[in-house]
Amino acid sequence: MNKDKTAPAYAIRAGSLTKYYGRVRGIEQVSLTVAKGDFFGFIGPNGAGKSTTIRALLGLIRLDGGQAQIFDLDITKDRRRILERVGYLPSETAFYPGMRVRDVLKLSAGLRKKDCRESAGLLCERLQLDVSRRADELSLGNRKKTAIVCALQHEPELLILDEPTSGLDPLMQREFFEILRERSRLGTTIFLSSHVLSEVQHNCAHAAVIREGKIIAGGSVAELSRTGARRVSVRGRIALESLSGVKDLHLSPESADFLYSGDMQALLAVLAQGEVRDLSISEPELEEVFLHYYMEENSPEERGPQKGGDWK
Repeated sequence: MNKDKTAPAYAIRAGSLTKYYGRVRGIEQVSLTVAKGDFFGFIGPNGAGKSTTIRALLGLIRLDGGQAQIFDLDITKDRRRILERVGYLPSETAFYPGMRVRDVLKLSAGLRKKDCRESAGLLCERLQLDVSRRADELSLGNRKKTAIVCALQHEPELLILDEPTSGLDPLMQREFFEILRERSRLGTTIFLSSHVLSEVQHNCAHAAVIREGKIIAGGSVAELSRTGARRVSVRGRIALESLSGVKDLHLSPESADFLYSGDMQALLAVLAQGEVRDLSISEPELEEVFLHYYMEENSPEERGPQKGGDWK
């Protein structure tokens, strides 16, 4: 913990977080840092360890190893002080039966001893949330909206959002991210867990990729996209058997589409020997890069330590 009285540079610092559920892996040696004011993406498919990491950061589960701080406060010793400054949106939400939406929002604000009526009203209007509805009769989308308002209405310094857009229609997703961008411009730190790569690519400045409970890559979104791979699309007949560095291959007698991370001169030589009618070589989308990180040969052990991933 910092000894000086300056504001912490990091909203989140985590080192070697490890959690097992019996013999079942939760997370292993997860280390990451999130700068104060950052819009940070946490990428991984279902079951990769995203929710376990988040619950560990919030002190909601007991760790088997590692340590973490939020705003330089220890997640175990200072959990109450941390939760006062955090807005948390879990991946799944449940409310007390019989309560109406307005009662849920009032209860959430009351637990924080804050009058959030004005902020909640604005959020409900933007998200088209009817506060008179009974919580146990809400659709998945409206349950998600209610949870979003609960997480945001007290205007926290840090938002931790676990798969926040599941259940929201495209228009509400767009409005939701506009709200997040507004909060980010005001200095709120946002930690966004998602398996939807476009959400991270279009909104986050930095990100970490988790697979099977381990961080396998981390850095700026731009850096993560620069794997050296290219998306190659060819119309015509080519022979790729002798070419190394080909991944995610989609091949037909008259076309080929693949990610290529090998020597460019070797690729050009193979193309020159074929019958090429049309050719496109472009930067891959983040979703394609994500597949690159998740290929079996790119295991965490083979990739080695990730730049910027460790808590120094």
